[in-house]
This record gives sequence, C-alpha cells and structure tokens, in this order.
Amino acid sequence: MAPAPPVGPETRRRLPNPRLTGLGGGLFSGALMFVLGCLDQLLFGASLTVYGVLFLPVCVLTGLWVRGAELLAAPVVVPIAFAVGLLPVAKGGDGAGERLAGLVTALATQVGWLYGGTLLAGLIILVRGLHRAAARRRAEASRH
Repeated sequence: MAPAPPVGPETRRRLPNPRLTGLGGGLFSGALMFVLGCLDQLLFGASLTVYGVLFLPVCVLTGLWVRGAELLAAPVVVPIAFAVGLLPVAKGGDGAGERLAGLVTALATQVGWLYGGTLLAGLIILVRGLHRAAARRRAEASRH
C-alpha cells in the first residue's frame, strides 16, 4: 500500500463557506427545519426535545453563512424557521383550529430552545459584525 501524499495547503479540502442573502438564510433555515421536523416525526415520534436540539446547529449555520451585509437577518429568520419546522411535529387534531392550538402549545413549551437558538445566532452575528468593523478600521488606518 502506497503512503498517502502529504497534506499541504493546496491539497487540503476547505469546508463549505456559502454566503446566503437574508432571504436565502430564511429559506435555508426554514426548509431545513421543516425537513428535520418531518424526520423527527418519522424517527422519534415527534420528540420536541430532539427537535429543539436539532434547531441549535441550524441556528449556528445560519449565523455563519448569512452574508456580512445582511447579518441582522439571521436572528430574525431562525425563530420563523423554528415555527415552520414545528408544523409536522406539533400535536394536534384533524381540524385547523386543533392544529393551530397544538402549534401554539409547542411554541410555548419549547420557548427555551427557541430563545437559545436565537441567542446563538445573535451572538455569532455580533462576533462577525465586530470582526468586520475591526477589519474596516484597520483598512481605513492603513490608507492614512
């Protein structure tokens, strides 16, 4: 068996680094949470704890992948995505009123996950925003 080639900067694969618009971040997080909600329903019988845990990495990715110019979109779209993903998970009956009551109940009982994920996205965009501001100041100082 031949030895593996040395791993240098030119051969190392980089992690994906997409840049989503505010709308793209909303679509990404909403669609992903809906799919995760469906998988939670299918595999775990609509466990709200599993759903909440799955929400946290979606918040982190949304906070990391939204474009720098639209950083404030991340903490706005993740709570909406949480609600969208709850649709297949929330308990409810056959009627629209019963489904809505189940959704509101799930939102009320899982508010800790919702606040935690939103806080995560907010902290990530805060750090990214401070980093961008510092880079702008350094660039401005180097021009003078």
